Amino acid sequence: MAGKDEAKVSLLLKTRLPKTPLTKVDCEKIDGLCEVTAGANLFYVNHGARYLIIGRVYDMETRQDLTAARLLEINPDMLVGGAAKANAVAAEGGEADGATTPVGKPGKVTAPVRPVVLNLSGLPSDGAIVWGNRTAKQSVTIFTDFRCGYCRALTNVLRGMDVKVVERPISVLGSRDIADRVYCSKNQEQALHAAYAGEPFKGPTACDTKGLDANERFAREHGLNATPIIVRGDGAVLEGYRPKEFLEAWLRGGQS
Repeated sequence: MAGKDEAKVSLLLKTRLPKTPLTKVDCEKIDGLCEVTAGANLFYVNHGARYLIIGRVYDMETRQDLTAARLLEINPDMLVGGAAKANAVAAEGGEADGATTPVGKPGKVTAPVRPVVLNLSGLPSDGAIVWGNRTAKQSVTIFTDFRCGYCRALTNVLRGMDVKVVERPISVLGSRDIADRVYCSKNQEQALHAAYAGEPFKGPTACDTKGLDANERFAREHGLNATPIIVRGDGAVLEGYRPKEFLEAWLRGGQS
C-alpha cells in the first residue's frame, strides 16, 4: 500500500511542482504524512498530495526532532536551512537547486542568518559544562547536541588539544533529556563523554537546569539552529566540525 501511495504522491507532485526535481518520497516513516526530499530540501505532504507542510515533525514519545535528524542525514552542513528553502520552492513552484535564497526578497522564506561574531557576555555561567585543560591559555566555547555525530567528533578532537572547553548543550535533535542528565551529573565531564559514546552513566538526581534554558534561548535569538557551533575567545564563529590542525591554527589566530 505504501508503494502505491508513494507512486501516487510522486505523480501528483510532478504535476503540482513541475520545476522541483524530487529525490525521494517516503510515506511509511510518519503516520498520515509523506516525507519528500528534493535534493537537500525536505518537506511533507498528506497522502493525497493536496496539503504541503513546512516545519518540524517532533516525536513526543522519543522526544526527537525527526525533521532535524533527517536534514542532518541529507546534508550535515544545512541541517535546518533546507526546510526554509523548501518553503520558498513550494510557494513559488521554483527550482529546488540548493541555491541560497536572497534575503529580503518578497515571498521568500529564509533560514536565520547566523552571526560571524558572537558576544557571549549575555550568557550566565550556569548552563556551561567546562572540561579539558581548565588552566590552558586557550579556551573555546562550543554549542552542541548530544545526538549530533559531528559534535561527538569535535569533542574527540578537542580532548586531544591543550584547550579549555566551555560546552553549552542546545537541543537541535531533541536531546534535552540527555543534556539534563549530563548537566546534573556529579562528574559532568565524565558523563558528557559517556553520553557522546552512547555509554551508560550514573543517573543523577534532578537539579536546576535554568542555565540550559538560557543556552536554548540564546541559540534561538542568534539563529544557532545547527550544531556544532564553535566560538573563539574573541567571538569569531565557526560552524561545523573542523580537524585538529585547523582548530589549533584558528585558535592561535585569535590571540592578541
